[in-house]
Amino acid sequence: MRCKLGPWLAAMMMVSVMATPDAQAEAGPGGFYANIPDGAFSVVAEIRAKPGKEAELRAATLPLIGLVRGDPKNLVYFLQEDRQTPGHFAFYEVFASEADFEAHNAKPYVKAWFAKLPDLAEGTVTATKMQILTEAPR
Repeated sequence: MRCKLGPWLAAMMMVSVMATPDAQAEAGPGGFYANIPDGAFSVVAEIRAKPGKEAELRAATLPLIGLVRGDPKNLVYFLQEDRQTPGHFAFYEVFASEADFEAHNAKPYVKAWFAKLPDLAEGTVTATKMQILTEAPR
């Protein structure tokens, strides 16, 4: 699926790809990015809570952070919430390949989260599948 990305989401994506200070310190300046292969599979996805269900959707979604980041095939995962519209969430995920992403989506905890959406969310997740571009060799 494709969704229209607003300027706020584009800005959040730029910020989200930066490593945490601890990860940068471990890998050295810019070292985090060396682990992301050219052509890696990335997804930018959004979901909106039903009115009055913002806290419930947040509570159901927050555990995904540790679970997805614990997946050895996951390279980057950020969950973000719109500061001006609570309950509007954006996900930024990077896997080495589409097969790795599809294996992630087949995990029981992902399926369980999707099963909760009819009660908590307006519609379903909208996602844009992308590829990571890296700097050309000099």
